[in-house]
Amino acid sequence: MSQTKTNEKGGYRYIKGLFQYSAGVAALPGFEIERVRFEKPLPLAEGFNAIKSHLRTIGRPIDAFCACELRSPAPFDDDGFRDFNRQYIRPLEDWGIVENDDNPIARSNVCPKVNAPSEPVFYAFSYTVPTTEDSRGSFVIAGSAESPEGNTKYEEETVRCGEQTADAMQEKAQFVLTEMERRMKALDFGWDDSSATHVYSVYDIHPFLEEELVTRGAAKAGVTWQFCRPPLDVLDYEMDVRGVATERVI
Repeated sequence: MSQTKTNEKGGYRYIKGLFQYSAGVAALPGFEIERVRFEKPLPLAEGFNAIKSHLRTIGRPIDAFCACELRSPAPFDDDGFRDFNRQYIRPLEDWGIVENDDNPIARSNVCPKVNAPSEPVFYAFSYTVPTTEDSRGSFVIAGSAESPEGNTKYEEETVRCGEQTADAMQEKAQFVLTEMERRMKALDFGWDDSSATHVYSVYDIHPFLEEELVTRGAAKAGVTWQFCRPPLDVLDYEMDVRGVATERVI
């Protein structure tokens, strides 16, 4: 999952990942990534239409769409997650963005413990725009939890599966932080380039917050702890990170 490819039409490069998403994206020279959060999250079909409409309004092609953040009602089992992912990528295939299971779009998909949506929704999305400024570069790393991605059965390789003690949660965090760093490095970035770091968990992160996140630089812009579960029912801790200068709410 370390292969980096270029989406010239979209103005970004990406880390080739699974059929449902890439592991991360970074703007090509002459472009930067912007992020938009929906004030009211939209169901998938409405969200895809809103993304297309927004890009059309600002004069960008649909290929500029490079990352998104979803919220789902509850964690899936393995089969349910695969079924959901196949449903999710159909519009991307129709748009010509996904071809032969090569998906350049980075993604996070988590499940709020409180006030969860009744169906999967778009929470936010990112896209590229041309820039004439000498930008330091922008990137979005896809969400990842404490298990290597692409497993047939995630439970078999999940770190400390079924355990939520302080030391188990710290071990899970170490695994995920290492994966975040690996992905950033593949795109030539690091924590110093980040503008936002999200942690998604319903378990206490305070016992290892200083040692694992703050000390290693993951909290350069602070840490946003969202009270959410990862999208699979055996996972307990997920993160994503981005370095984006422009963010707005619509």
